Amino acid sequence: MAEFKKKIKPGEYSLIEEGQTSVMKINMLGVSYSPSISTSKVCMADVINKLIEVPTVNRLILSAEKNYQYGPEQVSLLREIANLYTYLLKQKRILSGLVAGASPEYFRTNPSQFSNLQYLINNLLKSDPVGAYVEVKRLIREQKIRLSKINSEVVARDEKAYLNLLIQTIEMLDRTKLISITKDYVEGHEIGDRAIYSNLFRPLISPNFMFTRLMSDVPLDGVELDAYSLDSLTAVTIFETEKDIKPIYHLNPPEFNLREDKSELLDLARSVLAEHKPTSEEFVDPQKMRRTFFNIGRDLLVELAEHKGMFLPYDEITTLAEILVRYTVGFGLLEVLLKDSKIQDIVINGPIGETPMYIVHQDFGECVTNIIPSREDGEGWATKFRMISGRPLDEANPVLDTNLEVPGGQARVAIIGRPLNPLGYAYAIRRHREHPWTLPLFINNGMINSYAAGLLSFMIDGGRTMIVAGTRSSGKTSLLGSCLVEIMRKYRIITVEDTLELPVKSLREEGFNIQPMKVRAALATGGSEMSAEEGIRTSLRLGDSSLIVGEIRSTEALALYEAMRVGALANVVAGTIHGGSPYAVYDRVVNDLGVPRTSFKATDLIIIVNPIKTPDGLNKIRRVLSITEVRKNWSDDPLKEDGFVDLMKYNVETDQLEPTDNLINGDSEIIKSIASTVKEWVGDWDAVMDNIQLRGKIKQTIVDYSKKLERPDILEAKSVILSNDKFHKISQDVLKKEGALNSKKIFFLWEDWFKKYINN
Repeated sequence: MAEFKKKIKPGEYSLIEEGQTSVMKINMLGVSYSPSISTSKVCMADVINKLIEVPTVNRLILSAEKNYQYGPEQVSLLREIANLYTYLLKQKRILSGLVAGASPEYFRTNPSQFSNLQYLINNLLKSDPVGAYVEVKRLIREQKIRLSKINSEVVARDEKAYLNLLIQTIEMLDRTKLISITKDYVEGHEIGDRAIYSNLFRPLISPNFMFTRLMSDVPLDGVELDAYSLDSLTAVTIFETEKDIKPIYHLNPPEFNLREDKSELLDLARSVLAEHKPTSEEFVDPQKMRRTFFNIGRDLLVELAEHKGMFLPYDEITTLAEILVRYTVGFGLLEVLLKDSKIQDIVINGPIGETPMYIVHQDFGECVTNIIPSREDGEGWATKFRMISGRPLDEANPVLDTNLEVPGGQARVAIIGRPLNPLGYAYAIRRHREHPWTLPLFINNGMINSYAAGLLSFMIDGGRTMIVAGTRSSGKTSLLGSCLVEIMRKYRIITVEDTLELPVKSLREEGFNIQPMKVRAALATGGSEMSAEEGIRTSLRLGDSSLIVGEIRSTEALALYEAMRVGALANVVAGTIHGGSPYAVYDRVVNDLGVPRTSFKATDLIIIVNPIKTPDGLNKIRRVLSITEVRKNWSDDPLKEDGFVDLMKYNVETDQLEPTDNLINGDSEIIKSIASTVKEWVGDWDAVMDNIQLRGKIKQTIVDYSKKLERPDILEAKSVILSNDKFHKISQDVLKKEGALNSKKIFFLWEDWFKKYINN
């Protein structure tokens, strides 16, 4: 932007093509009038004059201390007026001194009429179109009165021709959209009054140091649904409007509330820092690079502020330096959005620059935001993601999956480019929770119930092989992450992912013995990364470990099932896959990915999780739909040969995952297999079920105390991990002292510990 201001003189413009959008940028620094179409008649007239020169413009940017950006709908209102002006001059030749049907002498003998037309067309039409409409109506009234008093037929003919010209002008004005939407409010409008334009021309305002546009004004017809703060300087408001079924996510970040002198300071600092182009080597450690740029930026801001005679307190300098980093080596408003823990997904469609960002909100579902990223944003982010990931993104490799970690949030990023996306870049960003999901958290939000949580905990302790399946955005990876929390911290875990989504860092901080492996993306070719298949096989050489595969996509399925067969009856082996039912999982694994049917039998459990639409169709809720056991006594088709046995099934009427008769009556080979290795459970189904219910009761008790005490923190991984550890230790102590797993005694001792824990 600074470069633009240097090259373009005050009042002049440049044209930029963004996809199919033609953008006119006018440098308003140094001009004598306000850069506001709604409040300044001189500004409106100047813009319309430029649109007369370039009638193909779709978007307009008035660049002063801030950027005032007008979108296609607003520009079209002005372009119609510009086109009307051109038509009146060139086609109607309205200022030629001649009126069709009148004598050539008419204007010479009636100079006031010609003067009125000159003022109306050359001045008023471009500076105040509504005023021009009102003025033409006044002239028509006066002309009709004038005509009624004329007796001469020759004079009457000339005056009628002039009246017809005025009537044709008013008819053409009537057909413009600007007049049609203001016609009901023009009565009493005084020429020079700009109030009527305030609702028509509301620009997106952004600081000069950034390209992203943001609608800072709230929607006029908006009804506030919710409002909250992300930090002391950033506010979010959710609006409902009549025009769109999607709520509006209205973000008000600190960079849009800066004084003009601070905004100018940031613009200068950004211009200086922009001269340094970070290398791919610097992006190997983005956090270190951010710290370096923060320190340099802070010192630079202090120096520039002193040069301009500005005094800024330390905390303000720190805030400005953080903003500066966001718009140099960072990701701009994406970083602010990722601070919002209620955001689940962010979508940016191509062509970037023409459409707003969309988000999925945990409370309001799919929302449209007040943020419109620019083409420069889209291209800049793509370059940074290429360097961060070390993966290609070009016409030969138009898909890139990677991760983003910025202050306040982490996310998985999927990018598509040309030729796959003919409109340029597009982004799908899945925000990760700061801390791992836990089974109590899922009980709290209704995704599962305590019985299912107890069953999953039992299966994980039993070292079963599990596949979590579902559609996109169903919560597969989140549920898999909650299962990792249930693995005892005494056991080692190896994760294999092409895009890092599992909560490895958080679990490591909580004392887990966990080793992540990052492998090549399924769609990527070549490069230095190891394939997922090779990664899984390598994990088998790393010692006794639970193996967790982020997502089964391709040929790694063969290696995973090899690991399942090796790991059966020893450690948990688990992964996720796309599929809406147990048979869909079988069909994908066997028929699509080429795993032999006999190898598929290594699967013990298939957990199906999917979003369910609410009755109004406006929202989705995530639910576990079934927990299914895979039997081993089938040959060709598990569906026809009763190879799938549901242990729990979702009941839509009760909105609950309910145990089936198979589970209640003890018809589970997997559970019996687990029980056969524990002396106290062999042949005692009631004891086994008692333990499952005990685990579920403990999870439910955590949820109950959380609600009762208004302590959401005890649902988080830290508390749940400590609870799991204590449960195992208490169970061991009770077994030693009583010779049996007395569930009542275990629960009593556990609850006594838990009360003390939450009160400390």
